[in-house]
Amino acid sequence: MSLFAFLGTLEIGLIYGLVALGVYLTFRILDFPDLTVDGSFPMGGAVVATAIVAGMNPWLATVLAFLAGAASGLVTAFLAVRCGILHLLASILTMIAAFSINIRIMGRPNMALLGDATIFTPFENMGVDPTYARLAVVFGLVLLSFLFIIRLLSSDFGLALRATGVNEQMVAAQGGSTALYTYFGLALSNGFVGFAGALFAMTSSFADVTSGVGTIVVGLAAVILGQTLLPGKRIWVAVLAVIIGSILYRLAVAFALSSGMFGMQPSDLNLITATLVAAALIVPKMKGKLQFKKSAKA
Repeated sequence: MSLFAFLGTLEIGLIYGLVALGVYLTFRILDFPDLTVDGSFPMGGAVVATAIVAGMNPWLATVLAFLAGAASGLVTAFLAVRCGILHLLASILTMIAAFSINIRIMGRPNMALLGDATIFTPFENMGVDPTYARLAVVFGLVLLSFLFIIRLLSSDFGLALRATGVNEQMVAAQGGSTALYTYFGLALSNGFVGFAGALFAMTSSFADVTSGVGTIVVGLAAVILGQTLLPGKRIWVAVLAVIIGSILYRLAVAFALSSGMFGMQPSDLNLITATLVAAALIVPKMKGKLQFKKSAKA
């Protein structure tokens, strides 16, 4: 793998680290199976591309992309909390609707950003290599998101948010609003995913309605892989693990495709993803069984 390919893979891994943060909030913290991310990811890209092409400041456009993703999360939360629809089905409905909404936003299935200013443009104009400039900006944004999530989950509100995913009845008995925490958690989760979609669109210079296909699988792969390789009960360890998992997942995929390992081709991306997720799920169980057998013999 060349240095250019490595840096590009690292950049994409960091961007999808934001997706992993969103998936971590719903699946691990709220215990809410949310497939909305497959729609909120391209929505972030669609909003930022449309806004930038219309002449809006790229940073403001990125904020709008975050809010658009958050809005899709609120829709899912409304369907699940207020309408009583099964969590998984509610997220699927939102995801399906988001496909059409994204086309409405752009006016077409895809939109190019070639030649348009993005949040990376000022840093690229400083004489720094564009690859390094983009990587530095993405790393800084992911670091800020990492610190924000740690601070949030360590606060009293974050403790109540975590308790909602563990035992809703207990939170309700203590006078807490489980509906509020669900709304907030899904909005924040999909806001981060929309943010990631905006960064992806700006780094790749295009937005496409199909860019969100399989996003949830990639996010789950990052969460499971990261927490398998870096287990820990502390919040900062768990949050760091999902970001590292995203980077390692992207590096593993890039290495497998670039080296031609086992005859792998770009079309085998989904197969590689499924294999990595399955391995990350199976290995801990195998370790548990081996430890149980050893303890039983002892």
